[in-house]
Amino acid sequence: MAQDRPDLAIDLRQEAGRVIAALESWRDTFGAFTPAPENGVDADTWSQTLDTFIDRLTGEQYPFFHPRYAGQMLKPPHPVAVVGYLATMLINPNNHALDGGPATAAMEKESVARLASMFGFDSGSGHLGHLTSSGTIANLEALWVGREERPGAVIAVSRDAHYTHKRMGQVLGVEVVEVDVDNVGRMDLDHLGDVLSAHDVGTVVATLGTTGLGAIDPLADILPLARAAGSRVHVDAAYGGFFALVADDSDSGVASRHFDAIAQADSVVVDPHKHGLQPYGCGAVLFADPAVGAHYRHDSPYTYFSSDELHLGEISLECSRAGASAAAFWLTTEVFPLTSDGLGRVLRPGLRAARRMHELLGQSQVWQSVQEPELDIVGYLTRDRSASGIDRDCVALFHALAELPREEQWHLATYSMSIEDLTRRGIALDADQDRVRILRSVFMKPEHEFVIENLVEVLEATHQRTLRA
Repeated sequence: MAQDRPDLAIDLRQEAGRVIAALESWRDTFGAFTPAPENGVDADTWSQTLDTFIDRLTGEQYPFFHPRYAGQMLKPPHPVAVVGYLATMLINPNNHALDGGPATAAMEKESVARLASMFGFDSGSGHLGHLTSSGTIANLEALWVGREERPGAVIAVSRDAHYTHKRMGQVLGVEVVEVDVDNVGRMDLDHLGDVLSAHDVGTVVATLGTTGLGAIDPLADILPLARAAGSRVHVDAAYGGFFALVADDSDSGVASRHFDAIAQADSVVVDPHKHGLQPYGCGAVLFADPAVGAHYRHDSPYTYFSSDELHLGEISLECSRAGASAAAFWLTTEVFPLTSDGLGRVLRPGLRAARRMHELLGQSQVWQSVQEPELDIVGYLTRDRSASGIDRDCVALFHALAELPREEQWHLATYSMSIEDLTRRGIALDADQDRVRILRSVFMKPEHEFVIENLVEVLEATHQRTLRA
């Protein structure tokens, strides 16, 4: 797994043609057959329909590929992943059973082993894991295993964690208890201690990279508290998990202490379709103890017959899963190994971009950062003294920047915060309303590093124009 030419650009048209030609040659080795006429499409109908489709797809869409899109956690997959997905999609393997996708099942197992190594799950008795269609399903599986390991116990999760945990608690019929957060949105250890004392907690969920502002729960400190109470620890690293590759305490990395502690957790979730350069949907769940696979035990009389080896469907709540996801991720991690110098080098520019924006906002007379970013997410708001004024300014800017001519547009996101949470961050306001919408940017693309100064300039200039208007 090496990248000899890190500056080599992937020509998607050329490489797509290459894999299509290779698959056509492969098909020919099985002998010719007569295509069914029922699959035919009228040429005129197809041409008109395709034109309509392209118009809708591009006319009603945001430019996720462009660095001026700095809103939600969205970006196109890397061309390497596109090539891998496209090639495999044309075969369409199903990674439920080995006979549904023998090649892609092997790739999935290798890819999961790479993730396990990244999180330190390789030592001791091994690990258990697989890819999923999303982080939501991955978290559902981890919480389900927690319920089976500790039936009747509750789940403890911070109030700034992803809403999926409370929703999955409802699905599983398990009570979810919220733990308060500190001044920057991390799980509050004192309140966690109170919750552990007052409840029979089966699983504590620690979030490494909240989807709101990218806060990192103090996992290394959560673990001993949870262990003393007999609780499992699940790490929701759906967004922040790949930052383990750059958890080196450097100026272009993240603090290592809590990422290093993932190796001591019971389970962890990560989304390759976020920082792993993959198309949707590609999540992953890993368990430190392979023995939890016993909870998945079931019988499928028409699938598990081709091999005595473990079928991935035997350790998954999902049945059919796209083999193309496994192939694309495997190919990507061949080219961008899960190392600091491999995929890690793609993550560092976003961290530098977020820190630079925080620095520039600190110098601005108009804007301010809501808190120092821990990952590549920045929340920011105007310096108006009233809650309603900030809300008005941020929403007006959000729309004004998105409605500029296409070559000048900026696409940001809004994030709703309570007056109490802003006050805890040292932002005192005239509380003439309970909540405030601030602006939020996710700097997932390496190209974001080159546009931060321009973004701050545009924010200040556009704010002046909207105030005059």
